Amino acid sequence: MLTAIPKNMRAVVFRGVNDLRLETVPVPRLRPGELLVRVAVCGICPTDIKKIQYGTVPPPRIFGHETAGTVVRVGDRARGFAVGDRVALHHHVPCLRCHACRHRAFAQCAQYKRTGITAGFEPAGGGYAEYVRVLPWVLPGVVKIPARNTFVEGAMLEPVNTVLKAVNRLTLLRGDVVLVVGQGPIGLLFTRLLALRGLAVIASDLLEERLKLARRFGARWTLRGDDPRFPEKIRRLTRGRGLDAAILAVPSDAAVRQASASLRGAGQLLLFAHTRRGVTTGLDLSTVCVDEKDLLGSYSADFTLQAEVARLVFSRRLDVRPLVTHQLPLAATAEAVRLAATPTPGALK
Repeated sequence: MLTAIPKNMRAVVFRGVNDLRLETVPVPRLRPGELLVRVAVCGICPTDIKKIQYGTVPPPRIFGHETAGTVVRVGDRARGFAVGDRVALHHHVPCLRCHACRHRAFAQCAQYKRTGITAGFEPAGGGYAEYVRVLPWVLPGVVKIPARNTFVEGAMLEPVNTVLKAVNRLTLLRGDVVLVVGQGPIGLLFTRLLALRGLAVIASDLLEERLKLARRFGARWTLRGDDPRFPEKIRRLTRGRGLDAAILAVPSDAAVRQASASLRGAGQLLLFAHTRRGVTTGLDLSTVCVDEKDLLGSYSADFTLQAEVARLVFSRRLDVRPLVTHQLPLAATAEAVRLAATPTPGALK
């Protein structure tokens, strides 16, 4: 049965640096091969926060890509979906044919770089709106949400995917020691996924409340990032060897240097949160060369991992529910962005 769709909807529109406005805009018009989804929930991603705070993309845009909702229209030639399906959306899918894709560098694919979900204006995710249009090439990444699971769990598939992709970039053996710097939502996901693989995680943060949660998520040890004995404690925990790997889940230059200095020879340093252009660091590159350390980056998700991510989240082997501390209405999106951008003991996702 077709659901009545209004002509207009509410959306939070990015109009400039730190300028988000609740506006009335047209509901997207469906084209062949597309889905129209009524948004139930949308997470606030740090990448979108940076776009809002620094104006790294031109306005107007409707952001939001950690989205789950209900299918309300199915366009001609859109196979495998029906009105009423509860779905988790995926806004980037690669072509699988180009040079980048052949090297599994999916985030560098030209098609991947095109956002495939929109609520209007230049496609930018659209989750900060009441309805979104899902374009044909990203349908392979859309996942149906089981009846027992919530929309919130569905919306968390995207951030979990990005973290699993990053973990897969590392070459590690069971029992290796990995430092995860930053225990916000992303850092906690790293901690849990690494622990599930049998790795010994040292979780680091400046907030004691987050370190307590990190222990619940599987961290073997926790350290305050501002501990003056941080290097000494890393040496002791690794029996003088140094870290096998360190993951930066926060964009801190000081943390990059500290983590790099704590790696063993041939250790791995993975940058996950350094997504703003023009940011430099003062690494001593001789330590990378002579000590044979690997410097890695990981950005965005990998739709080929969607099935594995769905199994982890929907089975609750990776229970994402403790990460969600706030749920605000669409009209309070600016406040939600402020909360997400300012680490506090009681606010995670």
